[in-house]
Amino acid sequence: MTIHKEGYTSLAIVALVIFVANALVHYFIPDATWAVWLTYILSFLLFVTILQFFRNPRRRITTDENLILCPADGKVVVIEEVEETEYFQDRRIQVSIFMSPINVHINRNPVSGTVTFFRYHPGKYLVAWHPKSSTLNERTTIAVQTGQGKEILFRQIAGAMARRIVWYVEEGAPVQQGAEFGFIKFGSRVDVFLPLDAKVDVKIGDKVSGGLTVLGRFQ
Repeated sequence: MTIHKEGYTSLAIVALVIFVANALVHYFIPDATWAVWLTYILSFLLFVTILQFFRNPRRRITTDENLILCPADGKVVVIEEVEETEYFQDRRIQVSIFMSPINVHINRNPVSGTVTFFRYHPGKYLVAWHPKSSTLNERTTIAVQTGQGKEILFRQIAGAMARRIVWYVEEGAPVQQGAEFGFIKFGSRVDVFLPLDAKVDVKIGDKVSGGLTVLGRFQ
């Protein structure tokens, strides 16, 4: 397992904060053994927490043009038919994955194809499971058309803790199923909009893994 590139700056800042905190404790209260050890313990826990958040586990991803892979690690919190009003302007099946702070936060392409639509929207930071987070929070919207003419849309949504969305795709560019398309720092959510005739292979409450779990299938 490696550390994702998005974590380098955060880890450097945390290391600096830990160094300064420990130096201050040793300088001002060197004889307070309890304070020194408490600082050691808190420093260790903080560094490990940030380290695990930016972990980048190796995954062997099997591609299949008929499958729609899960774009993120987390828990399925929504499966419902909705009106997608930003791009498709029609009815779609929405599947939403909530990513907690302990999940891997790498986002992966559900399908291979060409990016037909991309938009970034600044916005609020409601909790990721809030019903209006899909339309009010900071987010990106990405649509991809497969080589077979099937088209899906997926959306990165910032949560109450997530204050930075990162994406690596642009309109007109080709994407590979299972490859990284972005990263969201700390708790967040990813929505996927499937055709109405797609078969959904997950249910609410399922724990899923990005690039490994089959979200659905094209019919």
